[in-house]
Amino acid sequence: MPFINIKITDDNVTSEQKQQLIQGVTQVMVDVLGKNPERTFVVIDEVNTDNWGIGGESITSRRQQGK
Repeated sequence: MPFINIKITDDNVTSEQKQQLIQGVTQVMVDVLGKNPERTFVVIDEVNTDNWGIGGESITSRRQQGK
């Protein structure tokens, strides 16, 4: 029973894009590991860019600086 957790920044990802992610990663589990799609769970967590950092800076800050 796979559980896949996708974490993305909350950058106006559409419901359609999220559905494509869910379908795509589920299909990878089926194709690569032979998992049952009916028992494959996918959760998408959207994280505010103030709460996601890299290189000691938040994504918000990096984007404001044009990085």
